[in-house]
Amino acid sequence: MKILLTGAAGFIGMHTAQRLLARGDTVVGVDNLNDYYDVTLKEARLARLTPHANFSFHKLDVADRSGMTALFAAEKPERVIHLAAQAGVRYSLTHPHAYVESNLSGFMNILEGCRHNGVAHLVYASSSSVYGGNTALPFDEHQNLDHPISMYAATKKANELMAHTYSHLFGLPTTGLRFFTVYGPWGRPDMALFLFTRAMLAGEPIDVFNNGEMVRDFTYVDDIVEGVIRVTDKVATAAAQFDPANPDPATSNVPYRVFNIGNNRPTPLMDYIGALEAALGVQARKNFLPMQLGDVPATAANTDALDAWVGFKPDTRVIDGVQRFVDWYRSYYRK
Repeated sequence: MKILLTGAAGFIGMHTAQRLLARGDTVVGVDNLNDYYDVTLKEARLARLTPHANFSFHKLDVADRSGMTALFAAEKPERVIHLAAQAGVRYSLTHPHAYVESNLSGFMNILEGCRHNGVAHLVYASSSSVYGGNTALPFDEHQNLDHPISMYAATKKANELMAHTYSHLFGLPTTGLRFFTVYGPWGRPDMALFLFTRAMLAGEPIDVFNNGEMVRDFTYVDDIVEGVIRVTDKVATAAAQFDPANPDPATSNVPYRVFNIGNNRPTPLMDYIGALEAALGVQARKNFLPMQLGDVPATAANTDALDAWVGFKPDTRVIDGVQRFVDWYRSYYRK
């Protein structure tokens, strides 16, 4: 297939593009290469894709309405995997407008491009952040999501609502994937694993929020990619048992689906740090701090719906995934 992939120079985007290319798809990559974090890392990821004959790249912001309109019209992709977004919970506290431009205006441009160019399926990245103030674990797709606690979370929930609208009005099949704390080689420098590794190798203390009393469903990037590709291949359909008198948030009577992708093994943050200490052979000096605004103490994913839909559940052990990240980090940064 010809697949339009936004965020192609991103962490998950690069890994997804590699898998698609390896199986013979044509990938049209889009990324604005912004400076939210080290641009040279994004360029290095992109350099792994550009030699491939079936990969083309467009440096373009998804919020650029005319640019995206022209791209869709020229490329006519069969399916779209939309991973581009302004990420980060803490950054949204100081730069909220960036989330409106990229995650709302940008997503609208994706929806319009799909609508007007016969795209057969739109798969887009949502986030575990949409569960907000909900403390009923594990999170599942049938729960109410009306209490976001960050602008990032609000925009991701808005994406799901916008997608449903286009599925209803125009019959556009859409599937949203709620990612749970993704990590692995080529990861984002603003994420905990990257920050911890850099600090520990430099002999510096690491900042541990909520005094270390955090739990996350850390999900290895290869598992995320497997889920993305399987879902892309299975076009969203209306749920036969959907009851509008008792509506289920996870499904609809239009071609709309939403799924969690998490590791099913919620891991205490201190165990995650312990796995990193073992992989690096370095004992971390810990600077314990209070909870940050917009953060939550625990996440855990119920992935039964994903398993029922595409026959897949992430299962990479944290100890293995962290070791693979460390191996990549030492090789890439020659540490």
